Order: sequence, then C-alpha cells, then structure tokens
Amino acid sequence: MFPPRDKVPPDMQLPDQAPFSLEQRQAIEGAISALSSEQNAWLSGYLAGVGGNAPAQQTAPAPAAAVAAAPSKGIPLTILFGTESGNCEELADRARDMAQTKGFLPTVKDMGSITPEQLAKESNVAVIVSTWGEGEPPDGASTFYKAVMDDSCPRLEKLRFAVLALGDTSYEHFCKIGRDFDQRLEDLGAKRYHSRTDCDVDYEEPYQKWIDGALKALGKVAQPEPARAVVMNGTSSSNGAAAAQTAPTPKPAANGQIYGKKNPFPARLKERILLNGTGSIKETWHLELSLEGSGLSYAPGDALALIPANPADVVDQIMDTCCFDPRERVSGNAGSEVTLREALTRHYDITGLSKNILRKYNDKAASEKITKLLDDNSKEELHNYLWGRQIIDMLEDFPIKGLSGSEFVSILRKMPPRLYSIASSFRAHPDEVHLTIAAVRYEAHGRKRKGIASTFIADDLQAGGTVPVYTHSNKNFRLPADSDTPIIMVGPGTGIAPFRSFIEERAINGDKGANWLFFGDQRYNYDFLYQLEWQDYIKKGVLNRLDVAFSRDQPEKIYVQDRLLENGKELYRWLDEGAHFYVCGDASRMAHDVHNALLKIAQTVGGKSEDQAQEWFEDLRKQKRYQRDVY
Repeated sequence: MFPPRDKVPPDMQLPDQAPFSLEQRQAIEGAISALSSEQNAWLSGYLAGVGGNAPAQQTAPAPAAAVAAAPSKGIPLTILFGTESGNCEELADRARDMAQTKGFLPTVKDMGSITPEQLAKESNVAVIVSTWGEGEPPDGASTFYKAVMDDSCPRLEKLRFAVLALGDTSYEHFCKIGRDFDQRLEDLGAKRYHSRTDCDVDYEEPYQKWIDGALKALGKVAQPEPARAVVMNGTSSSNGAAAAQTAPTPKPAANGQIYGKKNPFPARLKERILLNGTGSIKETWHLELSLEGSGLSYAPGDALALIPANPADVVDQIMDTCCFDPRERVSGNAGSEVTLREALTRHYDITGLSKNILRKYNDKAASEKITKLLDDNSKEELHNYLWGRQIIDMLEDFPIKGLSGSEFVSILRKMPPRLYSIASSFRAHPDEVHLTIAAVRYEAHGRKRKGIASTFIADDLQAGGTVPVYTHSNKNFRLPADSDTPIIMVGPGTGIAPFRSFIEERAINGDKGANWLFFGDQRYNYDFLYQLEWQDYIKKGVLNRLDVAFSRDQPEKIYVQDRLLENGKELYRWLDEGAHFYVCGDASRMAHDVHNALLKIAQTVGGKSEDQAQEWFEDLRKQKRYQRDVY
C-alpha cells in the first residue's frame, strides 16, 4: 500500500523518535512524498489550524521546536515584503508556509515595520517587493527603501539574501525597486544565496520556481540557530490595529469548484447605471454583479479582479493589418490550443505597447529603426514613441512580411486582470459586488483609443452577460478594528468606491465611529457620484461630515486637497484624537497633493517643524492610521 522507505526522499522521512507507529510513519511519508510543494504548504497550515482544536491527550505533547523538525534543521528566515495592492504580502505568507514545511524558522515582516539597523541583525532574508507607478517603492515601504539606499545605512556583511521583484512590463521602470534592493544589499556586503527573479503581472509560475530554488539554495549554505519554540501558524505583523475585517476563505461553489485567481467565476451583470448627468464630459458607471453560487466573499477595502475581452474592432484591426487567418490554431491560456481570433479576443493583451514588447517584436523584425529606439542612448526617443501608441501602431510602423499568428502571440503577454476597488459591503449586499468604473476614451496619433476593460464594461457587457472575476484581498486598506474610531476618507472621482463600502458596512453594523468624507469631481450638477446616498446617510447620522470640491464650477479650480487645508484645524483635531485617514484615487497627482496637505496642516495647525511633520506622518503610517488605495 505504501512505498518502501528507501523510495521516500530522505527529506520526507520522519525521525525514528516521532510519536507514530511504523505503519503510521509509512502512511504519512508515502502521502507527503506524493504531494506538491503547494499542497504540502496548504496541509501544514491546515494541521496547524486543527491542532488547536484537537482533543486533550493523556500523554504530554512534543516540544514546540520538535513540531518543525525537518531537513533544514531550524534555519531562520525573515521574509520581508513591500506591497501596495497586497500581492507581495500574499506571496510572503505563502513563502512562510512553504518554508515551515521544509523545517525553516520563518517570520514575515512588512518593510514598514523594520529599520536597516534591525535588518543588520538578521542572518537570512527573502525580499519580496513590487514597483509602483513610475519606478517608486510601495507607499508602506518608502521609508525603509530610502533608509537602505542612504549612505548612513549600516553594513550587512552577515546577511544572506534573495530578491523576488514584482512589476509590470508595460511600465518603463519594470521591477526597479526589486532590482535596487538586490544591488544595494550586495553593495552593503550581504551575500546573495539565490538569484533575483523579475515577475510581470502573471507571476505565479516564476514565483513558484523562485521560492523552490531559494529555499533549496538557503538550506545548503545557512546554519541553524539555537533551538527555540516555533510558532507554526505565525502571521504577518502588517495588519496592526487596522485589521478589523478579513474576507473569508472562498468556499466551494454549488458545483463543487473553488473559484479564485486560478479559476475565475463568471459573474453575471445584474445592473449598469450611468452616474453622470446629461452634460457631463465624463462617463462613470455603477455596476452590480452577481456572485451567487460562487462561494466568494470580500471585506470593505478589497478589490475585484475583472478579466475583460478585447473589442472586436481592435481584434479586426490587427487581423487586417497582418493578414492573419483567424482560424489558425495557436497557444492560449494554460497550454490550451485555440483559434487565433479566440486568442486575440480573450487570452492576450493586444493593445499595451512597452519596451519589452518592442524588443520581442524586433527579434523577428530586425528593424534598424527599432534597434535605434531600444538603444540606451535613445531613452527620450523611445519614451516619445511609446507615449499614446498601441501594438497596432507598431505593426503598421514596422511591418513584418509573412508574420504568422503563432509568431505574433509569442511576443504578447497574457491578458492581465484589472483590479477595481469594491464599492459595496458584502453584508449589505449578500452575493453581490458593486463597482464604480470610468470609461476611458481618447484620441492619440490620429487614432481613436479606448481603455479595454472600462469600455468592455460600458459597451460590450450586457445585462445577463458574464465576466470572469475573483476577489482580491487588500489587508493594507481596512476599517479600524475598533468600530468607535472616527475615520476621514478622501476619494475624488472613482476613488469614492471603497468609501461607499466603508459607509455601508458601518451603517449595517451600527458602528458608532464618526465618518468624514471628502469628495471631488468636475461639476456639482453632473458629477456628484452617489449624491442621494450621501445625503441620506447624512440625514441618518451615519455620515457626520461631507466636504466637496467641484473643480469646474468656478473660475479657480478647487480640489480635495484645498478642502483639507480649509478644514485643517478640525482635521488635525480628529487625527490627534485617534482618527484613521484614508485616500483613494489617482496616485500621480492627487495622492501626492493630499500627502503634502497633511504635512502642511501638521506644521500650520500642529506647530511642527518640517522634520517633525514628516515624523508625525510616518507615525500615522506605521500605526496603520494612514492608508492608501491608489492607482
């Protein structure tokens, strides 16, 4: 029934002193040796979870340190993450679970909770960090990043490290922060035990390969630390006092499937409502999707990942330009084989033009013009070319005679999911999820363009139709654990979405904490999103204060940061008394301006110097009382 013990890998064999009979040891070893790394990691967490519910035994339990006895013999490992949307934290938690199954002593730490001096005391670290915007660190990791890059950072000769970098090849500074950490740690004297891996938005496969290789490499070179108790179900310290709501683990659907990132759920569109009034130049949609039967849930602050289809007219443009045969069989998702039309419609990103795409295309085109654009001395020319252009422009500007559909899809990246802040409370709308999405339409280089996901929602998805979705947890954007804590929310435009979920949640729970909302858009008469709802919440006493800024209703433009400054004295008092501050929306300008407004209020109202204001702000962030959901 079970494989002979000499057929079970040594690192899967239980020690002879383990409290099992020979038959039990054979059964356990045989089962474990047949499992994948991911299955072993899941089983480890499961056993740790049910262990606390096991009935009391007459015999004394094994020492805690013995629980983790395994081939790596207690090698310590600190898994350090920096995240904006939560992906790196999720991967860090999974890395911890996998390390535990291999006998390491792992702990997970948020970059926002550690200093370079503390890092210098570590022996082994695995860094998992994303790059945000135009080559910037995640908000919570920015202080640590600056400190490590500073000349005053201590030497790290005793440290071993490996880096996993997350990024998006559609941006110029792909994985810059991960690369910066990788180089800087080496410059400070740390020793690399495994090479860096740079991941695009489809990171699952390279992540798995990296963590497998990193743990194997570290096990060969590192030394165990003195025996100590091990917390098998230890968790990240990043949630702090703000982790009031955690989205439940997806339950099996009615059909027995588990829906999630690897298996999106086909959510049915129940309703779509245009939120802007007649006369607005904006197009903002409220969507209500059904999750009934999915087993999916979410908490306020989470996002919904939506996988759109490319519009037929965009697919046709590419087909016609390259004279492709739509019936040609090509590779699709998960190793499938589909027609070229199906692949270009649902499997691949056929619009996003990046340096990486241009480089892959030039491997086939061998164009002198592209080669010149890709030269390191032509960064400005490359930037100017990529700005506002899409893949169809590249195909027209640098045609390849006889290019096959298979060759074309080989240069493309898989269709990336789009994350949208959820605009509803699951408790208020069971089995539904609401979104607030602005349709993107513009003209560039003589051609009309459109945002693929937003116009798929606006134009192509009809009532009763379905779209693949899954919920995405955002532990760094949570209501306070204490429901009596006041909150201040800043959400112009579609940034209002998560605050609708916050208010709905607080209303249905009967929370006593005061709520203050800052909202901004272009015009009061046309663009006051969810106006009647906010006014109703004010009447009911759920929304205590509402300050609005409509930029185009007067000669001088007024934005939410201006309203913050106007209310600086009261706002500072709220923060001084423990309020949490949230901001959602545009990262490039609005979030930066709100940040500066807070610093100015700390100086003008709080009487702080510039350095003291910055320190005050960092304290808010470390306490999880300042949180962002920006894009």
